[in-house]
Amino acid sequence: MSLVTVGSVAFDAIETPFGKTDKIIGGAGTYIAISSSYFVDKQNIIAVIGDDFPKEMIDKLESKGVNLEGLQIKKGEKSFFWSGKYANDMNSRETLVTELNVLGDFDPIVPDSYQECDYLMLGNLSPEVQLKVIQRLNNRPKLVALDTMNFWMETAMDDLKKALKKVDIIIINDEEARQLSGEFSLVNAAKAIQKMGPKHLIIKKGEHGALLFHESNNVFFAPALPLAEVFDPTGAGDTFAGGFMGYLASTEDISFENMKRAVIIGSAMASFCVEKFGIERIENLTVDEIKDRIAEFVDLTDFDMHHAI
Repeated sequence: MSLVTVGSVAFDAIETPFGKTDKIIGGAGTYIAISSSYFVDKQNIIAVIGDDFPKEMIDKLESKGVNLEGLQIKKGEKSFFWSGKYANDMNSRETLVTELNVLGDFDPIVPDSYQECDYLMLGNLSPEVQLKVIQRLNNRPKLVALDTMNFWMETAMDDLKKALKKVDIIIINDEEARQLSGEFSLVNAAKAIQKMGPKHLIIKKGEHGALLFHESNNVFFAPALPLAEVFDPTGAGDTFAGGFMGYLASTEDISFENMKRAVIIGSAMASFCVEKFGIERIENLTVDEIKDRIAEFVDLTDFDMHHAI
């Protein structure tokens, strides 16, 4: 049930209507690893950082059972940095600064101890890096999931299409699904994307929940939890992916029924993420908090239709 996560471990600076931060810990790999750590005992990360990355954060990941053998530390170089500002509706954001730094020439190393992984989560990085990781595994994992974004569709579509042929599931938002497929209807978008390779597709719709398309004809919708305040949406999608993949890996069941549960788990984890800046809310959750939040999702959609007609 081992899980390998590929993604950035980085710095962010964020501004929302609720406040702003200086440099804080971020990166897709960080969010995915922390979120999945609540479900899997054995997980491994492939990432790169500069020697400016704080040792206490590396220790924090290790304390959560994350194997850092695949984490490269480049001496004399800086870690990836992203800065962004969210609009009042929190659904759109403006990128202010992107400094690739060590990510500019990242060559992912897959340690021998990662080789027998059953589950692979390819976080949002260049399709070239995602492809390299797939190619460098001796055996194909039981389930390979991929996240991507508009930027790669605009600058690396050929590599992205090659990567899509090799994955089982893609996790993207509604805007990205429309851009990738050229279809406005999300149902038609899902069909078009499934023809590119992934049998399963998750389309995240932010505060409006998530859709799971499974093979050719199964669809499941999970609502988002209505929250009084959404403090910072950064990393919510990665936290979702971590909960989703972590749960699937822990149960070793990739049936449609279990994927539906995994979507709820992922949604519950993402709902924690948005309550504070960065990883502040998700880094020290308790099992009881997670169980109670999942129960809230179940209650949200539990109703009796017995006397409806």
